[in-house]
Amino acid sequence: MRLDHVEGYLELSGKTKTYFATAVALWDANFYVKVDDDVHVNIATLGQILSKHISRPRVYTGCMKSGPVLSDKEVRYYEPEHWKFGDKYFRHATGQLYAISKDLATYISLNKHVLHKYVNEDVSLGAWFIGLDVEHIDDRRLCCGTPPDCEWKAQAGNTCAASFDWRCSGICNTVENIQGVHNKCGESEKALWTASF
Repeated sequence: MRLDHVEGYLELSGKTKTYFATAVALWDANFYVKVDDDVHVNIATLGQILSKHISRPRVYTGCMKSGPVLSDKEVRYYEPEHWKFGDKYFRHATGQLYAISKDLATYISLNKHVLHKYVNEDVSLGAWFIGLDVEHIDDRRLCCGTPPDCEWKAQAGNTCAASFDWRCSGICNTVENIQGVHNKCGESEKALWTASF
């Protein structure tokens, strides 16, 4: 999908609004998933996770977090409007991969012109849902580390839906490493073709 937007780190929140508004306009789906391009995703596992929440109307799922507001101009992900949050961010999903239900994507589409954009798109998305009756689902299978973390979980029968390196906010040196991550942590081709949601 090609979006009509300005590309750049400071424009990620706008890109997120445009993505969900465009996706809702183009496809009728139960969930809309946002995933960074340097994250390894097991599609069948992700589908199985989301299928458990289909009957719920306003679901926001991912690896939920909250933590100190990044108010120091010298740190990565500095938030210029830090004063609006106090000392700690509210719960929101990490930006590498999250999913929202159709109702929430429609809400973003209908209200895109009045939703405030913070520098960090994951914080923006969480802010857009404050005050709404939203079910936040923290699912750690959506934020596994790369090998050995996801490899051990797969061997134990707990296949991860998404894997990435926290220190890189994705797979470090993606071009060189994605195949190795898939070989150790990927679901089988049979899993994808036989998945039932």
